[in-house]
Amino acid sequence: MVESVFKHVRFAGIKTVIPKDFINIDDEIKYFGNNPKKLARAKKMIGFGKRYLTNENTTAADLCFEAATLLITEMNVNKEEIDGLIFLSQCRNYYSPASANILQGDLELSQNCAAFDISQGCSGYVYALWLASSMIASGACKKIILLSGDTMSKHSYNDNRLVAPIFGDSGSATFLEYTDEENPSYFVLGSDGTGWDKIVIPAGGEKIPDDDEITKTDIIDEAGNRWNLRHLIMQGVDVFNFTIDKAPDNINRCITLSGLAKDDISMFALHQANKQIVDAVANKAEIPLDKTPSDTFSEYGNTTCNSVATVLTHHLLKQTEGMVLTCGYGMGLSWASGIINMKDVYNGGFSYFSGTDKLLTKQQLKDYWKNQFVHKGEKEND
Repeated sequence: MVESVFKHVRFAGIKTVIPKDFINIDDEIKYFGNNPKKLARAKKMIGFGKRYLTNENTTAADLCFEAATLLITEMNVNKEEIDGLIFLSQCRNYYSPASANILQGDLELSQNCAAFDISQGCSGYVYALWLASSMIASGACKKIILLSGDTMSKHSYNDNRLVAPIFGDSGSATFLEYTDEENPSYFVLGSDGTGWDKIVIPAGGEKIPDDDEITKTDIIDEAGNRWNLRHLIMQGVDVFNFTIDKAPDNINRCITLSGLAKDDISMFALHQANKQIVDAVANKAEIPLDKTPSDTFSEYGNTTCNSVATVLTHHLLKQTEGMVLTCGYGMGLSWASGIINMKDVYNGGFSYFSGTDKLLTKQQLKDYWKNQFVHKGEKEND
């Protein structure tokens, strides 16, 4: 596993934006045979609650843009001094260019700013913190804004009850900067690509490009769940076994690297796959459940690459001091833990996305690009 220690990187601030619309599991009792006891068992065991969903016109980049705009304003950050922008998402605006380049322009950041995308699943936020910390520690950048978001609710049908009740949408902005003070952080990361097909969206890349057959052909499984190759497919038992095998050891390796005791950690911010998995990881890692929240899943759902950021935003409203262990695990298969000093961090909390009315519809975007091709042809024929 990769082990890293950074001594002069400060986690300075965080802000999360969520859609206004949500679904409460209590309103989906029909999927539990209209049986209140069955619903109550699922809520207690899995932690089902609310999940916030974007509309068809809102993207992960839109949520992150608003989070970044709010964070920069609230922290009074000089945009000219931001020299790195990382966009972490599995839900990019376009095949190309990178959404980070679009966001750098929309945020009106300096052109002396490195901007790029990374695609990573539920371990992604910790991976991105490690990457941003590496860039700052090396001297390549001084101030980095990390934008993390997914709209994974769009990658399942609501009547697919293996996937739909789990995933919610959110976007965040995290500000990291160089500090002269010694401020150590610790990271341990790993990957096992032999299990890449355990969590996957099969279509949409070059192996299985989008076409009418793919997007219009559905598959019904034995339980009656409806799937499409543009949707997220998980091998649940395999993923659970992988998580229990890798995440607890990863957490303890990171604690060992830091030289801290478990009692020195003020909170364990684990990826919110669901309550059952969070509790199972905590128990096997022998970390205290009262310091390992799982209620963020109940409040917001599994927000995939932004899950750990959602935990931090939700719980740092209650405490802002001490060392926090972050841990993500999932798609790839990959896993990562990081221990970060959260002393004096600015927490902007949650805001509802307000930019819906400013967004172009899918049809307006299609018409725009059709016109671009028409005009291009006219110019070439002149």
